[in-house]
Amino acid sequence: MQNILIAGIGSISSLGNNAEEIWENYKESKTLISDCCLNNQDVKVGKLNSDSENLIKELRKEKIAFRKLDKSVLMAMLSSRQAAKNANWKNLENVGINIGSSRGATTLFEKYHKHFLQSDKRLSPLSSPTTTLGNISSWVAMDLGTKGATLSHSITCSTALHSILNACVWIKSGIANQFLAGGSEAPLTDFTIAQMQALGIYSKNKEQWPCNPLATDKKENSMILGEGSTVFALEKDNGQKGIAKITGLGFATEMIEHNASLSSNADCLQKSMKMALKDAEISEVDCIIMHAPGTTQGDNAELNAIKNIFKQDIPQLTVNKHLCGHTLGNSGALSLEMAVLMIQNQGTINIPYSNITEKSAKIPKSVLVNAVGFGGNAVSIIIQKV
Repeated sequence: MQNILIAGIGSISSLGNNAEEIWENYKESKTLISDCCLNNQDVKVGKLNSDSENLIKELRKEKIAFRKLDKSVLMAMLSSRQAAKNANWKNLENVGINIGSSRGATTLFEKYHKHFLQSDKRLSPLSSPTTTLGNISSWVAMDLGTKGATLSHSITCSTALHSILNACVWIKSGIANQFLAGGSEAPLTDFTIAQMQALGIYSKNKEQWPCNPLATDKKENSMILGEGSTVFALEKDNGQKGIAKITGLGFATEMIEHNASLSSNADCLQKSMKMALKDAEISEVDCIIMHAPGTTQGDNAELNAIKNIFKQDIPQLTVNKHLCGHTLGNSGALSLEMAVLMIQNQGTINIPYSNITEKSAKIPKSVLVNAVGFGGNAVSIIIQKV
């Protein structure tokens, strides 16, 4: 079927809030993970820098209604504005919106729940509409004045790639011509951090790389949460100008034994990668940006899946979570942005501490991006140079 063109990207995370800044941070290969006080203790997180926080503060001041919105919504609004601008879309009336989130309005939800417990069960009438998962796409649509389809997906850590996958299908079907799709996540809250710590997967590492995905010799889990939103302006490829094209889509779900587990060979990722390669009508790629959350089981399962698919001809492997943390539902979109930047800038991002034997880095023309989440669901997307 016809390819989907990536016409523009908008992004805000600990990596920065514009393509130039983000690429420079990738090239520096210096972790942007820092300490933040949560649950009355210092916790490693990938939080926005001061410049990006100021953008959020200024957005809150634009309208009275914006002051009551969760950070996940405000980040999505900023990245969506940026994506539409970078795509040079003038008329947004019929643009579709699909921006997903794994956790949604965590900060607001925890605030309202705390108030509920402490105030004789009284709540603000805004407590429900401002904490729904669909709240993100709805506010983006209202902010941009779009009248097309407005929907949202939530399927744990593969949420953003599912949103992009869904948008591609809408466009290929002819139901929509343009879509803003991606993810937004603001999980740096007491309760969300405590949930990850309860699973035993949050990093306790105080070394140079507190989150170290693909360090095959690590003995402990090293996942660290980050915040951010990444949105893609997508349209059918009719030969017009764009920054990259989506040529392969794959997805799968596997039966799991535990809510947070993967099979040892990540069967769902094997199926999704095979499907994406078949869809793109290719048998190899120049680079794979792995999901690799920094957990011992998750990293090794994905490595096994890649070895089973590519055998002895494993492409270069890379990841970004050692730099910015795991942005949960947004993580796949952040990885896809990384893939686009590598193709645009004709370079790959190496993992400074990895001891994995792989192909040497080369100028990438095709990149495969993986995302997989709790529940054994996976998405793989292949992008290529325009």
